[in-house]
Amino acid sequence: MITVRRSEDRGHFVSDWLDSYHSFSFDSYYDPDQMGFRSLRVINQDRVKPGQGFPLHPHRDMEILSFVLEGELKHKDNLGHEGIIKAGEVQRISAGSGVMHSEYNPSETVEVHFLQIWVLPEEKGLNPSYENRVFELKEQNQLQLLASRDGRDGSAVVHQDIALYSGELEAGNCFEYHLAEERHAWIQVTNGELTIAGEHLQAGDGAAISEEKMLGLSAKDEARFLLFDLA
Repeated sequence: MITVRRSEDRGHFVSDWLDSYHSFSFDSYYDPDQMGFRSLRVINQDRVKPGQGFPLHPHRDMEILSFVLEGELKHKDNLGHEGIIKAGEVQRISAGSGVMHSEYNPSETVEVHFLQIWVLPEEKGLNPSYENRVFELKEQNQLQLLASRDGRDGSAVVHQDIALYSGELEAGNCFEYHLAEERHAWIQVTNGELTIAGEHLQAGDGAAISEEKMLGLSAKDEARFLLFDLA
């Protein structure tokens, strides 16, 4: 079963420095039918203007992943971590018992485009922690593991039973992903167009997938996407 979440149906917030789309209920956008999927609670597609960003603010009991698509994102928190996340890199914050952090666009000229992802943790009150992962470029038509419960293959550690992959398909190529018994998936298209089991997805579209053993993905044109494998 595949349920498509169209880009234009997402929540949308615009200010003088932020353009943000919400796949699920977030902040002032509330839809009781869109409260997340499995342990996946938030997928926000954010564009932040040069020199702007989110000032210091608190979080707790949430696994927060930032995946930069274009530009750079500067992170700072009250645990003493500070750094810049570049395109293709992943930042993970386990907010746990409480953390304060800020995220800014350090460029004076270039917009930053990134996905902010929240995952519900397996337990509350964890010790707050932070990591930034840089990945070697893989060939197209393969998946790159970005985050996982056990941190395998150099991925970021997430305190939940998920595996998050990035993928890129060249035009005219296909890919198969096999889901284990009682597993679910969410696909989020970030660039291009993707077809899954006859469903055509464009950039910004997402799809919740359950009761499927094999996902067949194909790209008419080059496509980039995230794949969440969820309990």
